[in-house]
Amino acid sequence: MPESETRDETAETAFAGLAVPLVQEALKQAEGIVNEPSAEGLHQLRVALRRMRSLWWAYRPLLDRGENTRQRALFKFLADAAGKTRDYDILIELLATRSKADVPADFAKARQRALEVSRETLSNADMKTLLHNVLAETSRALKATERRRPLHAFSDGRVAVSEKDLTRRIRRAAKARRSDYTAIHDVRKAGKRVRYLLELFGPVLSGQHQKTLKRLKRIQTLLGELNDVVASEALLRENVDLLNAVGDPEQTLAWFRKERKRRMRAAATLLRNG
Repeated sequence: MPESETRDETAETAFAGLAVPLVQEALKQAEGIVNEPSAEGLHQLRVALRRMRSLWWAYRPLLDRGENTRQRALFKFLADAAGKTRDYDILIELLATRSKADVPADFAKARQRALEVSRETLSNADMKTLLHNVLAETSRALKATERRRPLHAFSDGRVAVSEKDLTRRIRRAAKARRSDYTAIHDVRKAGKRVRYLLELFGPVLSGQHQKTLKRLKRIQTLLGELNDVVASEALLRENVDLLNAVGDPEQTLAWFRKERKRRMRAAATLLRNG
C-alpha cells in the first residue's frame, strides 16, 4: 500500500491488506509442495506462515487472546508440517560439506518419506479452508470493535514491544552459559518477529529502521547457521539407522559437536558485542 494511503488508515481497516497477501503466498507455496515439491517451496511456505504468526501476534491486543493463540498455533502446526523435510535438506547439505563425498542413499530415502508426510499433512489439512476461515474470523472481529486506532501509532507501538522483548532476550543470552542454546534460540525467534513486523509495517513506521533491519539480518544469518547444526545433530541422534549409515557415527557426531560449539561461541560474541 502507498504511504499516503496507509498513514490515514486505522489498524482495524488495514488488517486485510496486510494479511491477504500472506495467506495467498502460503496457499501458493502449499499447492506447489503438494503438486511439485521443491526445497525452496518448503522454505517459502514456512516463511509465509511465520510472517502470518507475527502479524497475528501484532494484532493480539485487539483480539480475543484465546482465539488469537489458537490461530497462531495453527500457523505453527502447518509450518512444522513442512519443516521436517527442510531439516533433512539441511542435514544432507552439512554432511556433504563435511565429507566432501556423496551422502548415503538412505538419507535421500528418509527425506522422501518426510516429504510424503509433509504433502499428506498439508493436503489433508485443507489449508485453503483453514486459512480463509481464520482470515475471515479475524477480519470480522476487528470490524466489530468500536474503537479505531491509527495504523501508524499502532504499528509503532507493536514494533516497540517486539524490540523490547528482543533486547531482553539478547541480554539474557549474553549472560547465559555458553552451552545454553535455548537462550540463543529465543533470540532468533524474537529477532524474526521484529524483522517481519518492520517489513510488514515499514511504510507507516516512524523513524528509520534500515540500520535495525541490517543488524537483524546479520544476527539471523549467524543464529540460523547455528540452528542448522543443532537441528541436524538432533535429527541424526533420533535416527540411529541413518547415523550408522554414515559409516563413522562417532566421528560424525564429534564433528557436529565441534561445529555446534564453534557456532555457539560466534553467536555469543555477536550478541555481547552487538
